[in-house]
Amino acid sequence: MRRLSRSTTCALVASVLAVPGAVPAAAQDAGAAYEAQVDAIFAQWATPSSPGCAVGVYRNGAIALARGYGMADLERRVAITPQSVFDIGSTSKQFTAASILLLEQQGVLSLDDDVRRFIPELPSYDEPITIRHLLLHTSGLRDYIGLMELSGVDIDDVTTPQEALDIIVRQKELNFTPGAEHLYSNSGYFLLSLVVERASGLNLRDFARQQIFDPLGMTRTHYLGGYDDVVPDRALAYAERADGSLRTDVSRWLQLGDGAVFTTVEELLHWDENFYSGRVGGKAMLERIQETGTLNDGSALEYALGLFITEHRGQRTVAHGGAWGGYRAELLRFPDQHFSVAVLCNLGSTNPSALALRVADVYLAAVLAPIERDVATPPAGGSDERPVSDATPIADIEELAGVWRNAAARAAFTIVADTGKLYLIAGGGRYELQPQSATAFKVMDVPVELVLRFPPVPADQPRRMEWFLDANDAQVFEKLTIHVPSAAELAGYAGSFHSEELNATFTIRLEDSVLSLLRPGAGPQPLTPLTRDEFSVGSLTLRFMRDAGAIAGFQLDQGRARNIRFERVAR
Repeated sequence: MRRLSRSTTCALVASVLAVPGAVPAAAQDAGAAYEAQVDAIFAQWATPSSPGCAVGVYRNGAIALARGYGMADLERRVAITPQSVFDIGSTSKQFTAASILLLEQQGVLSLDDDVRRFIPELPSYDEPITIRHLLLHTSGLRDYIGLMELSGVDIDDVTTPQEALDIIVRQKELNFTPGAEHLYSNSGYFLLSLVVERASGLNLRDFARQQIFDPLGMTRTHYLGGYDDVVPDRALAYAERADGSLRTDVSRWLQLGDGAVFTTVEELLHWDENFYSGRVGGKAMLERIQETGTLNDGSALEYALGLFITEHRGQRTVAHGGAWGGYRAELLRFPDQHFSVAVLCNLGSTNPSALALRVADVYLAAVLAPIERDVATPPAGGSDERPVSDATPIADIEELAGVWRNAAARAAFTIVADTGKLYLIAGGGRYELQPQSATAFKVMDVPVELVLRFPPVPADQPRRMEWFLDANDAQVFEKLTIHVPSAAELAGYAGSFHSEELNATFTIRLEDSVLSLLRPGAGPQPLTPLTRDEFSVGSLTLRFMRDAGAIAGFQLDQGRARNIRFERVAR
């Protein structure tokens, strides 16, 4: 398609406004070309045998495109349409943040209030947690979703808000001092739903309906009431099994605030347009909800109040994605262009954030900066930096195999070499690494753009791996020197260990010289040795503690939950 210049685009808009009801042929041609490109982006899901996505493109306060691709209900053969209702997961957080700001406008609370003013059940930690900390994900609170799963709650169980509150208030420690770090935590936004309820006298579902959704004409948009609610035109959600078949994946967790808004791509237009009109909250609230936070040391965040404020190809963006069960969502705004894209999907392997950017690239081609170099194709400058070809010598894959750890994120992953190929072992899955250059590999069959680079380093330094997720800045991993425990050491780790914070007992079992972890709701999982007294299993890291030389317990890290303490149960 021929790209339209900025002046040409403006002329088309002006001509449409000058003659009501008339659409110039050039604009019609451009619109048809845009639509054809969007159709191509979503073509793989546009079949009667696949779940898919609804897409909404908003321009200058109107819908420029609204389409559905794939099926909302495979059993009943119902297709996705712009009226299909989706759970938008964490994209809901901006509505929770807006509810808090409306209460602030009404003089009911302040963002700098200690959250224990409204939730006195929370422990009194060394430093107070404020409402602002909850909004910015700087509270240090461990994520309740991970805590509940560790305690034995299955993702398919019915869980209540009280259960989530109970496990949060049992936590004796924080991940970090409030305000010291930014670590995404659903606990904060769930607690904000309780703040809204206790400050206003209305639960978040009713408050948002009265204060946000009804005033904006979003009559079908709502927070979840009950897992058994009848939601007309709801798209069911699906996930792929290991063999490629599909299963339904609709959560029955009943917490609000961190997610649980149901809506359509048609109705999200009204919320998106409110960022220009200020119909709800006014200009002051809309400015505050987009103010990015800072840490205690003055470091600036990209996170505002339920929104990420970043850039794409030189243009400012305001966005938030969501993922819950098999639902995936993204609402992406380019405020300087008065342009937005909503992508709501019902298949867990989709990546609406990347898809929304691709749609934006189609419509905003005339104003976006040139596409940056793909991190998978390093710049020219050395024989190991050339794009891969049959003649390119790939790095020694055996040397790249091993355990890699990011100390800051407390994350460790294993890479294995098998029959001349590399595989990433993560989250219980095995993903092929496809060479993109002599030192760069793309992780295959994941719903994100994940690229691993292994830059050359001096011989006296540990190997480094650069982990690029969706082309964001690299996270750096170092290859560990593994401590191989002796038979006597292995025997010392075996036993049962209890966590008061989780109210759960984990067992370490030694069988055939292999240590395995048994925990509630999960079968035996082999432990991978890291450094001395340290093991990993899936997304978990266990660091054993000793007393007079004997194993007394361990501390467990799970990404968004750190240092969970387990004490050895008496033999």
